[in-house]
Amino acid sequence: MNPMELLKLKDKVGTFQREHPKMLPFFKTIHKKALAEGNVLEIKAIAADGKEYVSNIRMTANDMEIVRMLGELGK
Repeated sequence: MNPMELLKLKDKVGTFQREHPKMLPFFKTIHKKALAEGNVLEIKAIAADGKEYVSNIRMTANDMEIVRMLGELGK
């Protein structure tokens, strides 16, 4: 990845943290307690019109490697 793009990403993550202060602590909690191979991660989005979208995945070893790599990016 281009170093300039990494700097932009870091800036965006900082903005995300300021705008949504509860999200990163939530992610840290689930990373420690719920993100493990074989566990199910479910995501739900509610659109402005009230329509709900839900999806889930069973975490694999590959998924855990991606989570680890993203965690390293955030440091």
